[in-house]
Amino acid sequence: MIQALQVRSSKQTEFIDITRIVQGAVDKAGVKEGLCILYVPHTTAAVTVNENADPSVPRDILMELNKIVPFEDRYQHSEGNSPAHIKSSLVGCSQTLVIDSGKILLGTWQGIFFCEFDGPRSRQVYVKVISDGR
Repeated sequence: MIQALQVRSSKQTEFIDITRIVQGAVDKAGVKEGLCILYVPHTTAAVTVNENADPSVPRDILMELNKIVPFEDRYQHSEGNSPAHIKSSLVGCSQTLVIDSGKILLGTWQGIFFCEFDGPRSRQVYVKVISDGR
């Protein structure tokens, strides 16, 4: 079963911590050992794992992404959101996480972030939880 999680962004660019809702999807699936695959079906958004203990880390990542891929340049894409497409490609649209004893294995300081690059919008994250058969 694939679960569709709803995410609502409130800014043009932001990282939204979705760790709890992804863990909720794992809980709902009832899998104790296996994999959790996350997929963002949007060309101007992404998903990543990084530090969630200090809110300055996601802000710093966004600040640097905005320097690397500025909002204004000589982009050819007529919709005006080329920077969002580029940032999405750089960060990536999927993550695969290990499930152990019913919990997503993350490092002490890690969290799962939905990365909005063309907001604010209502978005989805697809979650597929796969049991290793134990």
